[in-house]
Amino acid sequence: MNILITGNKIIPPINFCPVEHQLYRSGQPSPLNFPFLSTLNLKCIVWLSNEDPEDSFLEYCDLNNITIQFSAINPDFGEDDNPWDGLNEKSIASALNTLLDKRNYPLLVCCGMGRHRTGTVIGCLRRIMNWNLASCSEEYRRFTGSRGGRILVELLIEGFNKNSIQYNEELLPDFIKNSIKK
Repeated sequence: MNILITGNKIIPPINFCPVEHQLYRSGQPSPLNFPFLSTLNLKCIVWLSNEDPEDSFLEYCDLNNITIQFSAINPDFGEDDNPWDGLNEKSIASALNTLLDKRNYPLLVCCGMGRHRTGTVIGCLRRIMNWNLASCSEEYRRFTGSRGGRILVELLIEGFNKNSIQYNEELLPDFIKNSIKK
């Protein structure tokens, strides 16, 4: 998707997609994507990775007063651990608490490639929004590419206890309020 504005190309990050009003998902933005991000007027970015984001990304956020919430999927990640081990509800709940507060919007959820970790959090958000499991799985798979999804991620989304998440109804974004009422 290239949008032309005054002759300059505005390029979104890999796997960029609007999720809901003022809620977006993507892979890690690079300097090439910063002009595009500026059009979103982001307040907060949820970073879902054990690895630190690139310095240029951190500098961009600092210069634009964008808060970064670090929500490592495996907060106890060690030198001998696989970064895909340890998907847990505690770290997902941390990210969801940010997504369930309208004061953080406009908001971007991202990880290295915007596939599995981002898909996990968005899938669990969709469960809170009362989406059926088939729809959650289809949305997750849409971003995994030709390599496909990970069954463990889909099982985590399926087993996610949406009632374990505490939130303040007054601070919920409207799209979540409307889906919970149904």
